[in-house]
Amino acid sequence: MSETKENAPWVTFRPEIKVLDCTVRDGGLINNHLFEDDFVKAVYDTAIESGIDYMELGYKASKTQFARKEHGDWKFCDEDSMRRVVGDNDTKLKLTAMADAGKTDYKTDILPAEQSVLDCIRVATYAHQIPTAVEMIKDAHDKGYETCCNIMAISTVADPEIDKALEILAETPVETIVVVDSYGSLYHEQIRALVKKYVTMANATGKEVGIHTHNNMQLAFANTIEAIIQGANRIDATMLGLGRGAGNCPMELLLGFLKNPKFDLRPVFKLLQDHLMPMRRTKEWGALIPYVVTGLLNQHPRAAMRVRTTEEKNQFLEFYDACTTEA
Repeated sequence: MSETKENAPWVTFRPEIKVLDCTVRDGGLINNHLFEDDFVKAVYDTAIESGIDYMELGYKASKTQFARKEHGDWKFCDEDSMRRVVGDNDTKLKLTAMADAGKTDYKTDILPAEQSVLDCIRVATYAHQIPTAVEMIKDAHDKGYETCCNIMAISTVADPEIDKALEILAETPVETIVVVDSYGSLYHEQIRALVKKYVTMANATGKEVGIHTHNNMQLAFANTIEAIIQGANRIDATMLGLGRGAGNCPMELLLGFLKNPKFDLRPVFKLLQDHLMPMRRTKEWGALIPYVVTGLLNQHPRAAMRVRTTEEKNQFLEFYDACTTEA
């Protein structure tokens, strides 16, 4: 068996790998988190039936910064809203919510774990917000949650800053630190170097490394595979790649690749058939040309998202020229 694992690792599986579905959280960025309960419940049921380890329900956003009337319940993940769909979640599936550094009233809005249906808090931070993220991690840990830190837009951060951020996070109780290709601009060689850097720190401190990719250059799945090869054990994906802009690593591809018999693809395909494909009639995501452009230029996709809502959405040359002029 050891010889098989060494020479043809793709025919077996790594049991340490855990999969997180962030369809509702990342997908909520295309519709201001205005998902109906039946969609969230369908994703929840699918995650349970298919053997997925974690499901991210949405954000813990500040109600003083984000108007309730403009955003759905999954922007805030209030306890009543979550329990309306998942009850007490008496299942093996662990539930998470994301808290953005500087955009959440975490001291008051994140309840002690024993009062919440959530199991894990994922702190999302830019490199310059690491001190705030550290305080948020400590707060969530002290309240009894598993903790995770997503360092966003890592493709824009210089190596010395990454090294310092990892050095600081190594001293915190955070269990997982995630490589996040926010702009979908990284190639597998870059993913390889980053994951190796994170894994070196994680191995020395007993932490895990995760990967969260975007599909601007149609590399989300390939880059996720590369991260797994290099030792990432906490893997993000979404159903049909649903997510902001170009979307994310597709769950249906990831589960097929992992080969772990605990995963069942049939519930996923039913969800795609019954919910995601109908959604495509009114919402768009995927590697459309404006997202390709921002990925190639290592830019935030906000300009591409904006142009896709206008009559100029297919004026690709004009968009490219505008982006390269700004760059």
